Amino acid sequence: MSRKKAISAGHICLDITPAFKSKEEKDIQEIFEPGQLIAMEQAKVSLGGSVSNTGVGMKLLGADVELMGMVGNDAFGQMILKELENYGVSAGTMIVRDDMGTSYSVILAPAGIDRIVLHCTGANDKFTLDDIDLARVKKANLFHFGYPSLMRNMYVDGGRELIRLLKTVHEQGVAISVDMAMFEESTEAGAQDWDEILKEIIPYIDFFVPSVEELCLMLDRERYHEWKARAKGKDVTGFLDIEKDVKPLADRLLSYGAKVILIKCGSPGLYFRTAGKEKLMEIGGEIGKELADTWADREAFEKSYLVKQVVSGTGAGDTTIAAFLTAILEGKDWQDTLHLAAATGALCVQTYDALGGIISLDEVQKKIDAGWEKRD
Repeated sequence: MSRKKAISAGHICLDITPAFKSKEEKDIQEIFEPGQLIAMEQAKVSLGGSVSNTGVGMKLLGADVELMGMVGNDAFGQMILKELENYGVSAGTMIVRDDMGTSYSVILAPAGIDRIVLHCTGANDKFTLDDIDLARVKKANLFHFGYPSLMRNMYVDGGRELIRLLKTVHEQGVAISVDMAMFEESTEAGAQDWDEILKEIIPYIDFFVPSVEELCLMLDRERYHEWKARAKGKDVTGFLDIEKDVKPLADRLLSYGAKVILIKCGSPGLYFRTAGKEKLMEIGGEIGKELADTWADREAFEKSYLVKQVVSGTGAGDTTIAAFLTAILEGKDWQDTLHLAAATGALCVQTYDALGGIISLDEVQKKIDAGWEKRD
């Protein structure tokens, strides 16, 4: 059987992660008290965004991947293109804009607190279907599109351009996976009716892989606000009840026509849910017919693996998805796919950047087989 090919498209940026000198866990109000000076270590500068974190992550895990993203013709853009080449990924399919700056994120990740991201969307806002090489897409088995919620052209006008993009790619016969990203309610992205957008795009998506917070914000804002109140400034995912809080979100996605759902639930783990066999047979890229029999009508919660120290959560969701998709392309069963996804995410949180902890899928499997323990 020939090796399956993937394309990682959408949002890309440069991540700048200042390293906090103190490893003591404190409340956020203690750390960011106005007027104080916070002692820091040297900052880590690395690739960020779905195109690089998931796309390059898939390559490092052993997949055949091409990238389709957009940067500005500036210092940050040149740094991204050079770093892609350093990872052995051709930057020839990337688009460079003279009229837009490159997207960047400043990631604040103090010990014991979910990361805070200061983000500039930059050139990502101009991305459209016209920037995608459909001839290349047609030759692929999987098209992964990341972070439309942070790409203005993708979410304005009721997500019209996102719907057009996914419908057009779907017509090429390839499987489609989509990841989202968190946005502020007070922004233009937050003003969109995401529930209606999801109703429109879910039928074109084969693998939907959002985080639980961004999904809840899109589907049920009242529930999301209740979660925030319950958490009292701490990480929301530590206070969720899978049956009462997470499963209802998956139920709604299935009612919209979802096929395979993987919801990232932070440090506790991953919630997995699939539709019936007939629905899974619709998955493109020669993938549906391979997994329909064994993946149909599944539900599971995959607990996270134990790690000695969490250094940063930067990119952990993206690399988790990279392993999930790579395992699918390699024909792994659904249980092994979940194990590999959770384990790769655990390797990621032990480094400051998204890609520093990634090893091949075979090496990840060896760690699992050696008895790597999971959280209680």
